[in-house]
Amino acid sequence: MTSNLTKKGKRDLKLITRALENGDPIAYNELMKLYRDPLYFMLYEKVNDQELAKDLTIESIGKAFKKLHLYTPSYAFSTWLFTLARNHCIDYLRKHKLPTISIDKLMLDEDGKRTNFDLMSDLLNPEQEMEKKQRIAILRYIVDQLKPKYRDLVKLRYFKELSYDEIAEVLDLPIGTVKAQLHRSREQLFNIMSGIKDSY
Repeated sequence: MTSNLTKKGKRDLKLITRALENGDPIAYNELMKLYRDPLYFMLYEKVNDQELAKDLTIESIGKAFKKLHLYTPSYAFSTWLFTLARNHCIDYLRKHKLPTISIDKLMLDEDGKRTNFDLMSDLLNPEQEMEKKQRIAILRYIVDQLKPKYRDLVKLRYFKELSYDEIAEVLDLPIGTVKAQLHRSREQLFNIMSGIKDSY
């Protein structure tokens, strides 16, 4: 099943196996470092908004980790990941009724080749629910490296999926402050996801 994978695909499969079997945070971090920037640039091309593209990138990585058990090595992980991210982008555009983008274009992989498969159902059995909780815990571990004031904002935005207005109401902050602090927290989160260690 893995014989049709490229060298890059086999590298990714090893990382995925380590992540799923051992809950290895280094494997998760390596996957994020490999695909954070390509995902961001792909999504930015679709929405033409830097902040929105960063939001969608982080959300897509979170969704990918929650569904990692659904990946099968009959095709490259990058194809699966980019398709998941494009589906998330399509859902966002539909929900927020932004200018529409051709779904045909969104079904091209990073090499410009068409993809024509559907993601598997994400209905989970009890064992998969436990695995999902473990992967969420890994993502939370990364978020927990943020300063407390930023950490709370990120959890409200990405785990509870609250809007800017809802976050402002929950934290009793001006919406401008929420947007500014989320911007800074996203930059820190991106640095952590890329393995960059600096003074936050």
